[in-house]
Amino acid sequence: MKLKHFATAATIALSAVLSGAPAMAETVEEFYSANPVTLMVSAAPGGGADLYARAFAPFLSKYIPGHPNVVVTNVPGAGGLTAAAQLQNSAPRDGTMIAALQRNNLYLPLVSAEKLAFDPREVSWIGSLNKESYVLITWENAPVKTLDDLFVHPLTIGSTSFNNENRTFPAMINEYLGGKLDIVPGYKGNDEIALAMERGEVQGRAVTTTSLLGGNDANWLAEGKLHVVAQLAMRPSPAVKDVPMILDRVTDPKARSVFEFMFLPLDAGRPFAAPPGVPEDRLAALRSAFEAAAKDPAFVAEVAKQNATVEMIPGLEIHQILDKLYATQPEVLDRVKGLLVSR
Repeated sequence: MKLKHFATAATIALSAVLSGAPAMAETVEEFYSANPVTLMVSAAPGGGADLYARAFAPFLSKYIPGHPNVVVTNVPGAGGLTAAAQLQNSAPRDGTMIAALQRNNLYLPLVSAEKLAFDPREVSWIGSLNKESYVLITWENAPVKTLDDLFVHPLTIGSTSFNNENRTFPAMINEYLGGKLDIVPGYKGNDEIALAMERGEVQGRAVTTTSLLGGNDANWLAEGKLHVVAQLAMRPSPAVKDVPMILDRVTDPKARSVFEFMFLPLDAGRPFAAPPGVPEDRLAALRSAFEAAAKDPAFVAEVAKQNATVEMIPGLEIHQILDKLYATQPEVLDRVKGLLVSR
């Protein structure tokens, strides 16, 4: 009798296999233990975005189930939109690629004169490692050393792409506050602009507070070779609390609406995203791992070595920032569009 029951069970099992019965689903841990993750950085090596990503990669690996190797690759270009378009349109949608994008990617599709191959509402935002702020800095022999000087003396500054914040923020100062900034775009990265300052090609630049406090800028600041002229942000940064806010000079409501629109993405800091269509369980694992890695004391200590800070923002908060940007009145968007047109 026992032998008969065994034979019957075996027959049923074989029938299930032959009839195409579904196998057990692969777990997230099983998937990531067999597949590395590519972390695409939408900027050149050496800048703040690259610094954060490379420091973060091993900690992200630590908290993703299966502990996949996280490989960092740089895809600069078009103010981050080259990488953003690649993430949305051609990256694998299985959870094996994520990207550290740029804040301007959140609003450029709203205001660009060109049709862009990226829509920030289509990708899945994972989170951000910090909120950011900008400062305008000048070289030691520049004629502009204070905020008041900015409206009296001409100043040549370097920037990267035409739509990058290091050009658009100074352009707002010219357009709405009467600044005398000659902005030279086209540098390949922050390090190249820094060298241009040292060589005397340009006299200053707009830079994130994070970059100011790390690398060569930090050394030059300590040596008195840099003047920090103004903060370009919604709120003052404790790291440069004695530096005046450019918003304090913006009294016209129409102008202020432009400044606030352009500064709002700074609250998304350095945002990370996954492509559309990543399976929900893997996306949830990536978001959870991101938050845990960002709070890891060892990661915070590692970033602190570069005088940078961590202020984790969940991915859902980035989606909320997007909602605010996409609710902007058309007349404000028209004024922003004017800043993005070469004259």
